[in-house]
Amino acid sequence: MTVFVDRPESVCQFGIARHDITPPAGIYHRMWGAATHQRAAGVHRPLWACAMVFRGSTAEGMSADDQVVVTLDHCVLGPRELAGLRQAIAAATGYDPSSLIVLFSHTHAAGLMDLDRRDRPGGDQIPSYLADLNRIVAELTCQALQAVRPATLTYATGHCTLAANRDFRDEERGLWVCGYNPDGSADATLLVIRVSEADGTLRAILTNYACHPTTLAWQNDQISPDFPGAMREVVETATQAPCVFLQGASGDLGPVDGYVGDLEVADRNGRQLGHAALSAIYGLPAPGTRHQYAGPVVSGATLGTWIHQPLSDERKRATADWRVERITVDLPYRPGLPSLESVRAEQTRWQRSKEDADNAGDEQTARDCHAMIERQTRLLWRLRGLVPGAHYPLGVFLWRIGDALWIALQGEPYQQLQTTLRERFPSIPLVIATIANESSPCYLPPAALYDTGIYQETIAVLAPGCLERLIDAISEKVVEIFAVD
Repeated sequence: MTVFVDRPESVCQFGIARHDITPPAGIYHRMWGAATHQRAAGVHRPLWACAMVFRGSTAEGMSADDQVVVTLDHCVLGPRELAGLRQAIAAATGYDPSSLIVLFSHTHAAGLMDLDRRDRPGGDQIPSYLADLNRIVAELTCQALQAVRPATLTYATGHCTLAANRDFRDEERGLWVCGYNPDGSADATLLVIRVSEADGTLRAILTNYACHPTTLAWQNDQISPDFPGAMREVVETATQAPCVFLQGASGDLGPVDGYVGDLEVADRNGRQLGHAALSAIYGLPAPGTRHQYAGPVVSGATLGTWIHQPLSDERKRATADWRVERITVDLPYRPGLPSLESVRAEQTRWQRSKEDADNAGDEQTARDCHAMIERQTRLLWRLRGLVPGAHYPLGVFLWRIGDALWIALQGEPYQQLQTTLRERFPSIPLVIATIANESSPCYLPPAALYDTGIYQETIAVLAPGCLERLIDAISEKVVEIFAVD
């Protein structure tokens, strides 16, 4: 007979700070191959950077076991730009750059801050923007360090149907498209983490959900965080605490209503997620308490009463367990990857076709050619990000705090990663954040989808079976860290 219920909790030391990082209107903004504009015409909602420091509850001062997490309202940063940011944080704080995690909300409406695009319209503003970003984030991390103090993290699992499967088969035309698939499965899991001070005061709300922020697409010329912006507004208005979005395993997930230029649709999507988060938050008891059966009360019926009691000392110690693991998983490259030279030649061919279309006044063909040029540019970017050899060393960060395990990893795995891990370890709250530090090695689709023509597998640089290998490698670490079967 169950006579008490404990909510999953983590006790640690925690610091947080954030700052606006919105680029100026007029900066280079063209992220979509189908887009025709070059510069951002304005700002829909501000972009934010947040720095968080997680530290064991008994640690005294900085140590190599601290876990620093920075979140950015950007799609990705390239290896060169990311290295500059991490070095700036390390120089300001004294942490080893390799221990730092930079997470991306993955909005596709912020502009791609790539120094290779500085010669494009508005691209001349990219170097100064990145310099400001490095300075701001380094200062933020120092502020988060100064704000470190005891905290309790309480976990709630919610449900939101914003995300949908985005591998759609167009049977009429005989091709796969990357878009809403009403027949596909989509993980609706929303993990919400409430961070409370030692006295119970609300400190922050963290939301972990898997969905590509692709509401706004090629029609949009506004700088925007996409749906995470309105989600934060909803949560912060209700709680008066900062809200941080952590992108889950969303390789095959996007919004049901997406690929539009209508800003209101992005806001509506965000409000849907925000209210789902609030629903989960409101179901949480006070931190540091157990829901305990208190016995019968005779009334019109004999009633069973439950009360919230402080946790025992033994239970409190369990919620403070702390362990940090930083590993790499070697994953084989896909056979037959193209050479840089062949990709450049293909890019040149499309550039010539675009020039011909421009000269002929054929706008549609010119736009399609630009999209193909952009595909080759991104392929070059992916190939340059690969390390020499037969395998890619994919980085995975794991840190246990009490009842929960936090996992941050590179790339864009399919939802199968988080659904499988949570099925294998149902009693452990798993916070799963992707695109950690780098988007490389890009997508990790299931082995069964290779050679189907689905977008994500056609651009995947890792061999079939790598997603499954990664899931198994992480599972082995979970078993080791929690000493479970």
